[in-house]
Amino acid sequence: MAFALPADGRFIKSNVVAATKSHIQPMFICRFAKPLPNSINSNPLLISKNSPHKRSAISSSTGAETSSAAEGTASQLDNVVVLDLNGKEITISDLWKDRKAVVAFARHFGCVLCRKRADYLANEKDKLDAAGVALVLIGPGSVHQAKAFSEQTKFQGEVYADPSYSSYKALNFASGVSTTFTSGAGLKIIKAYLEGYRQDWALSFEKDTRARGGWQQGGIIVAGPGKSNISYVHKDKEAGDDPDIEDILKACCLKEV
Repeated sequence: MAFALPADGRFIKSNVVAATKSHIQPMFICRFAKPLPNSINSNPLLISKNSPHKRSAISSSTGAETSSAAEGTASQLDNVVVLDLNGKEITISDLWKDRKAVVAFARHFGCVLCRKRADYLANEKDKLDAAGVALVLIGPGSVHQAKAFSEQTKFQGEVYADPSYSSYKALNFASGVSTTFTSGAGLKIIKAYLEGYRQDWALSFEKDTRARGGWQQGGIIVAGPGKSNISYVHKDKEAGDDPDIEDILKACCLKEV
């Protein structure tokens, strides 16, 4: 069953593509029983990055940690191992030991909002390359899922799998139904679908994701060079909680005076 947004902004069912697998979760449906704004773009949660009314990733989320907390996190990450697309084990902090990197953590490899985040970061790849900064994406799941994500999205950075969710635990990222099924996340899903992004439901319902309910949230860090050098931390409060791209670029690419 597909969904459509009519002119008056109400969220209704459409039977045009009854056989499609591109469902929207039922819990989102009941959240949107009341009328939505006449224009999705009028909603403050959906302001474009060019709008003057931007949110600060640091002030609007868990954001930056204190130096002592960051040091503790860095120490825990020394014990975390991720897998590259060939299945090779890599200590996660080695990804930024000798370089600076923007590291995005996906909710899971089938997530529609994570596919949008991948593009959101890849759109700045030229600036990252010019500053000598690597772009990395890590997802909770198997190497098979990581490969499928990489092939489907044509992501321009490096992709790694964290089957044990160890990096998510070390970074204390949010998890739970209440952080997944929110009205804000639902609006972002609708907007992502209107922009042409799609959930990979096959990946989403594979055991590695389904066993944990798909409730994991992610985030973005800027780290390196140096294993313990974590200069920026954004922790998603809900699904699709992207920080302001300017905050990331300031953390990763501005030269120190």
